[in-house]
Amino acid sequence: MQAETGARLTDGEIVRAVLAGDRERYAVLVERYRDRYARYAARMLGSEDAAEDAVQDAFVRAYDQLAQCQDPNKFVGWFFLILRNRCFAEQRKSRSQVSLDAAAAVPTNDRSDDGTETAERRRALQRALMGLTAEQREVFVLKHVEGLSYIEIAERLNTSVPSLKMRMHRAYDRLREQLREHA
Repeated sequence: MQAETGARLTDGEIVRAVLAGDRERYAVLVERYRDRYARYAARMLGSEDAAEDAVQDAFVRAYDQLAQCQDPNKFVGWFFLILRNRCFAEQRKSRSQVSLDAAAAVPTNDRSDDGTETAERRRALQRALMGLTAEQREVFVLKHVEGLSYIEIAERLNTSVPSLKMRMHRAYDRLREQLREHA
C-alpha cells in the first residue's frame, strides 16, 4: 500500500516527507530513478559495475544532502548533477580511458531477433562512444539514449544550447572517425 501511495506522489512531496522524518519514502525516489540513471552511468563509465557503484553512491550522497535540495520539485535534476559529478570523479580517478573491452561489456539492448550484423554495429558504436571525451559522450548519451531535447540537456548541465550543439557536432565527427578506423 505504501508503494502505491508513493507512486502517486510527486518528487517534491516525497522529498518534503523525507525531510519531515518519513525517511522510508526515499526508497520511492530510488526505485523511480535507479534504472534510468544506471543506463546513463553505464554509458558514461563503460562498466555496469562502476555504474552501479556510482548510482548507489549518488543516491546516498543525495539522501545525506537532501536538505540542500533548493527546489524539491526538481529533485531529479539535482540528483542528476550529483550523479554526473560522481561519474566525472570516477573518470578522473581512473586517469585512463576506459578500455574497449569494458565498453563492449556495456549492454546495448540487443534483441534476439536482431541480425548479427546489427549487433556488431551496436558494439562498434559503443566502443566508439568510449573514445569520445566525457563531455561529448555525456551529451550524446543524454540526447540519443535518454531522449532529452537540447533545451532539457542545457537546463541539466547549466549550459547553452549552441554550446551543446557544438559538443554534439564534435562528437559526431569523432564517432565517424572512430567508426571508420574500426571498420
